[in-house]
Amino acid sequence: MKNSESWESIFKAYDILNHDFTSKAFKVTANQIKDATKHFGKTSEKEVRILCKQDSREERPKIFIDNDLFLLPVKNGEYIILKGDGYADIPPIGNKEEIYISKLDFELRSSRIGNSEMQYLDFAYASSLIRTFMEDDTLVLTIRGRKYTPEFNFNFKHYKNIHVQSVQTEVDAGFEGKEQIVLIEAKNSSTQNIIIRQLYYPFRQWKIHTQKEVKTLFFEKRGEEYFIWEFGFEDEFDYESIFLKKAKKFIIQNR
Repeated sequence: MKNSESWESIFKAYDILNHDFTSKAFKVTANQIKDATKHFGKTSEKEVRILCKQDSREERPKIFIDNDLFLLPVKNGEYIILKGDGYADIPPIGNKEEIYISKLDFELRSSRIGNSEMQYLDFAYASSLIRTFMEDDTLVLTIRGRKYTPEFNFNFKHYKNIHVQSVQTEVDAGFEGKEQIVLIEAKNSSTQNIIIRQLYYPFRQWKIHTQKEVKTLFFEKRGEEYFIWEFGFEDEFDYESIFLKKAKKFIIQNR
């Protein structure tokens, strides 16, 4: 539970707990957050970017957890607080790992240097594991880094037509094929759950930009194993309609 004291101060300053969350979400701006936390000494206790980073259920401040709330950005410098569970579980993959033989006919020695999710993701793509998992040999790397969303609306429970405009997103890698876009969120740890926004906002963003079918993957490297989960949305306008399509784990071996 990070930044609990800072968020206690923010909730108190704007009487947030007395807000009627059954009627609408509570909007809070970056300037309001700064003003309510300016008396704190540490940068981590008042930096908006840090205070609003709540990537897992457990990373939420105590006041969010105790009141079943979560936070979403809706515009550059604007956020909303909603009641409900805005997170998706990353389920364990119980099946035995599959041995995957790299399509490369040589060893990538540089891939051994370092210990980052980006490095492992690049190796999985270079070995053609991503193409094989998605059954699409046309996929090429075209998307990486931070970009801003176009405008779109979505629903979450009784909150209707939530409007998003120019929110910064970041995907670890995005691939385009003839018929589809594949977006990947990668971690280098054993993740239990993830805020749906990290998958949903890029999903909506690139569907609007390309008019192609968009697939969303979650990727992890643990030890020698590569884990891949594919998630979909039953209703593209419904934030919580996320569901697991398939999941596998692999060990990559050279030829």
